[in-house]
Amino acid sequence: MRGATLGPIESTQHPGVGYGTPASAAALDELVALGCNWVSFTPFGRQWDLDETEVRLDFEAPFRVNRESVKRVIAQAHARGLRVLLIPHLWIDQGGWRGEIVHPDSERWRRWFASYTRFVTEWAKVAQEAGAEMLSVGVEMQSSSGTRAEWFDVIAAIRREYRGLLTYSANWDEERQVIFWDRLDVVGIQAFYPLAERPGATLDELRRAAVSRADRLEAWSRREGRPVMFTEFGYTARTDPTLRPWEWPDGMTDVHVDAHAQAMGYRALMEAFIGRRWFAGAFVWRYYANPMDSSQESEWGFSPRGREGEQVLRELYDPRLPWGSDPPGRLDW
Repeated sequence: MRGATLGPIESTQHPGVGYGTPASAAALDELVALGCNWVSFTPFGRQWDLDETEVRLDFEAPFRVNRESVKRVIAQAHARGLRVLLIPHLWIDQGGWRGEIVHPDSERWRRWFASYTRFVTEWAKVAQEAGAEMLSVGVEMQSSSGTRAEWFDVIAAIRREYRGLLTYSANWDEERQVIFWDRLDVVGIQAFYPLAERPGATLDELRRAAVSRADRLEAWSRREGRPVMFTEFGYTARTDPTLRPWEWPDGMTDVHVDAHAQAMGYRALMEAFIGRRWFAGAFVWRYYANPMDSSQESEWGFSPRGREGEQVLRELYDPRLPWGSDPPGRLDW
C-alpha cells in the first residue's frame, strides 16, 4: 500500500470543494501521479469533550450529506484504480485527545460505547455500499484499547455490516497494549515516531533511529504473527519535526518553516520499513480534498504538497522500487 490520506474540506466554509467534487477528483489525480495505489478518507464524528458519552454523526454538514459525499469520492478513487481505506475519525470539540477518553463508571462507558458503535457502524455501511477495501474500527483510543472488552462487541457489530478488511489505527506507542488485534486483519499504527534525540539531528542519526524502531516492531510483529501497516505517518514542515512530533507549533514561539527537515523525516522513516516483508504499506498524513486550498493548515503543517517531501514520496512510491511485501513476494510475519 503506497498511500496518502485525503482529508476533507469543511463544507460549510468551503462549499463545492470537498469529497466527491471536481476538486477531490483533481486531488486524486495528483495522488495517482505521485505513485499512490491506495488512498484513505477520514470522515469525522463529534464529541463535545472528553467526558461526553455521545458521539454525533454530523460534522460541518448533516450525516446524510457527508455519507453521499464520501460515497462519491470512493467512486472517484476506484475510477482511477485506487483502493480505499475508510477511517472514521473522532473529533473532540473542546480540545483534548481522543486517546484520553476515560469514564468513571461502567454505565457511562456503556453509553459511550453504544454511541460510538452507532457512529462507526454507520460508516461501515457506507464502506460496504461503496466497496471500500478496508475500514479502521477506531483511531488512537489508547485509554480503552487495552482494558475495555466492549471493543470486541464494536468489532462484531462492524463485521455484521462490512465484509472488507479491518484494521485499527493505534497510536505509535500503543500497539503492544491492544487486546483485539486477533479480531482484525492487519495492525495499523499512527507512525508519528520521534526519531531525533537532539536538535539538528543529521539524516544518518534519523536513519539509525528509524532502523531501531523497525527492528523492534519486526520482533513484535513476528512474535504476534501479524502484518503491520502505517495508517498514518508524517512530520510537519518545521525545524526538528522528528524531535517531539506530538508538539503542535501553535503553542510554540519562533517556529520556522523547514521543508527539508520534513523530507528528511519521511526518508529516514520509510527507508527503514519498506524493505520489510511483514510491512504492508503506509499512508502519508496528509493531502486535502481541494488541492488548491492552503487554508486548512499553517505554512509549517503536515501537507507535503509542493515541497521537498513530495519528491521523496515520489521516489519511494515509484513502482520500480520494490517494497518487501510487493508481488511476487508476500506478507511474511
